[in-house]
Amino acid sequence: MATMLTLTESAAARVAAIAQKQAKPAILRLSVEGGGCSGFQYRFGLADAPEDGDSVSETGGVRLVVDPVSLDLVAGSKVDFVESLGGAAFKVENPQAAAGCGCGSSFGI
Repeated sequence: MATMLTLTESAAARVAAIAQKQAKPAILRLSVEGGGCSGFQYRFGLADAPEDGDSVSETGGVRLVVDPVSLDLVAGSKVDFVESLGGAAFKVENPQAAAGCGCGSSFGI
């Protein structure tokens, strides 16, 4: 299914750890906003529950939720958590992105 979103095991483990520290459900919300150096930017945050119309995928008991408007821009994406010398961050591998920025937090279509 083209709209399928994937949360990697690494990202699921990180969400679970953050949620446990904050005493919240292990639900990561991915949304897209206008802005950033390439036109759109990704936003991540913990959610208390999925909202009506959200697309939901689950990995290891952790849910990834995306609203219908954002889903059009991130359909088919994989959300990962990567650690490197430059730091640690959630990373979206978006097959629809035609352009991106060096930091990986914004994209263009």
